[in-house]
Amino acid sequence: MACAQVNASDDMGANIATAGDAVRRARDLGADLVLLPENVAMMTLGRARVLAQARREADHPALAAFQDLAREAGVWLHAGTLGILLDDGRAANRTYVLDPRGTIAARYDKIHMFDVALSEAETYRESETFSPGDRAVTVDGPGLRLGLSVCYDLRFAYLYRALAQAGADALAVPAAFTVPTGRAHWHVLLRARAIETGCYVLAPAQTGAHPQDRRTYGHALIVAPWGEVLADAGEAPGLITATLDPAEVDAARAKVPALYHDRPFSGPHPAAPAASRSA
Repeated sequence: MACAQVNASDDMGANIATAGDAVRRARDLGADLVLLPENVAMMTLGRARVLAQARREADHPALAAFQDLAREAGVWLHAGTLGILLDDGRAANRTYVLDPRGTIAARYDKIHMFDVALSEAETYRESETFSPGDRAVTVDGPGLRLGLSVCYDLRFAYLYRALAQAGADALAVPAAFTVPTGRAHWHVLLRARAIETGCYVLAPAQTGAHPQDRRTYGHALIVAPWGEVLADAGEAPGLITATLDPAEVDAARAKVPALYHDRPFSGPHPAAPAASRSA
């Protein structure tokens, strides 16, 4: 399989062409499954700009192009995420997994919204633009079951545990991680999700400078079920590959079968958010 790392802009046609080049190169390297990053077709910031570029599923030019690309390359294609216009005036940040005929095998809408204030100068309110999903999704691909997630989902370990307990052998984490959070948390969180679940973790990524002064961390990763990093794309656009062996999933889970050791417990009650606590 292969994970792409790209530096997408706000030019959809150019972004689709870049993704196509990556998929064809992965095909030539022998990949059966190719994964693209979050916002692969459009990297822009701000509610008005994002919604101006979002399209209904039936009319999205990137989805149609990626379906053609999957057929042309004869691969399973995880099409990163696309902005899909919804009836409530917001968009879904939606993953599509396409089979080698270009048929949509699975859809997943990002569940957890990136509403954070990293500094006075860097604030994100994803929920103002995107409508969160409410359903976890797995899909049977080429020799493995893939659990779907997107970027900020990475911080919610319970999602990945549920995907693994539903039979996922590998977890997809397409991302456009910020530079400060990437430096601090990207590698350790991806390795943790692999170790906790005994799954491969496949994390295609955005990298570099984008419109509206946005910067992303890069370092697309492939992580093995025991937690070792098999491939790291660094900071430049490119492609990383690895061969996935389902026996490694079984071996990791046999050594530490934590997925099967859940126990019911009670308490404590959730604490109030820090902002609402009295001094």
